[in-house]
Amino acid sequence: MDIEKITDSLKKASAELAQQTAEQKNDALACVAASIEKNRAKILNANALDVKNARSRQMSESLVERLALDDKKIDSIISSFKQIIGQTDPVGEEVYGWKTPGGMTIRQVRVPLGVVAVIYESRPNVTADAFALAYKSGNGILLRGSSSAINSNRALEEAIKEGLKNSESGVEDAIALAPCKDHSEVEQILTAVGKIDVALPRGGAKLINMVVQTAKVPVIQTGAGVCHLYVDESADLQMALNLAWNAKTQRPGACNAIETIVINEKILDRFVPELVKKFSGKVELRLDEKSYKTALNAGMASEVKNACSEDFGFEFLDFICSVKTVSSLEEAVDFINSHNTKHSECIVTENRTSARIFQSKIDAACVYVNASTRFTDGGEFGFGAELGISTQKLHARGPMGIKALTTTKYLIDGDGQVR
Repeated sequence: MDIEKITDSLKKASAELAQQTAEQKNDALACVAASIEKNRAKILNANALDVKNARSRQMSESLVERLALDDKKIDSIISSFKQIIGQTDPVGEEVYGWKTPGGMTIRQVRVPLGVVAVIYESRPNVTADAFALAYKSGNGILLRGSSSAINSNRALEEAIKEGLKNSESGVEDAIALAPCKDHSEVEQILTAVGKIDVALPRGGAKLINMVVQTAKVPVIQTGAGVCHLYVDESADLQMALNLAWNAKTQRPGACNAIETIVINEKILDRFVPELVKKFSGKVELRLDEKSYKTALNAGMASEVKNACSEDFGFEFLDFICSVKTVSSLEEAVDFINSHNTKHSECIVTENRTSARIFQSKIDAACVYVNASTRFTDGGEFGFGAELGISTQKLHARGPMGIKALTTTKYLIDGDGQVR
């Protein structure tokens, strides 16, 4: 991969995009959405080949689900484009402005980051979502997907470029897809100092850790989700069961799926048997000593497993969930903060004071009260799509929409002032 040539082209494209109006960018995005619709069959056929190859390599079904596209997911991609088109263009927005005592006017305005690189696993929808967000916010984007999704990503890139070509104002060079031939491409991207303004990993903990440890360019850490659901002593237990079921089973391979259910010991006898019954045959439950004893006393030990220490703080990305018993809200908070990845956490409670303490003390990008962690998503937050879920604290945190792909600069107007 010729990183110099690719980034030079993207930098020129981003400079051109930065000068375009919202109407010009929106027209290009509308043409891309139409092109994806036109090439729907081609994209799905390419994806079917990727899925077939993945299953032949015995990829787990939860990960195959992340890889697979269908008509519903294509519809969702097109809907995301429409939502992004409808959003206010952040470029040029005046964040703050004031006049100095000396008469100068200072304005802080939003500008694009420049060239953004996304390194991601499976999920071919990221190809379209990341492009749309980058384009609307005036950035060039370099996409490096996984080999498992190469056919899908190529089909999507071709559709995107076709759409940009069909638009009078489209900037075709604003997107580049890495060939995905060998791992050296990733290292080239992560060490392209001065050529790439920021890199974002989207995938499992292994990928994210590799990017963070290797990168010489700035990185926004996203993705890994060891999420918890805490069932408080005052919880509506039927609500807790429904939330646990949704947060674990709807898409177990997603980063906002829960991996551990934390239960207050005061409701252990009432909740554990119902939890085992609800998850039986679908989700493998790995119970700590106290919750396992409760299952044993209820005659359900054959339906669960004993948990080991490695089952906590681990992202299963599968139909597996660990269970931890705590004696208090404070112990739940301490346990979660020491085992999570700062992604999404939930408390189920009817006690408003407990809810506010939990939201105040939990260290995570998104903290829920009586709602599924599966809502941590750019689309659900009204962003149209997301570039990822930032789990760090600098620049952006949580689902990243178009504003997260901008920075600011100060514009100062004077009339001859000197210091």
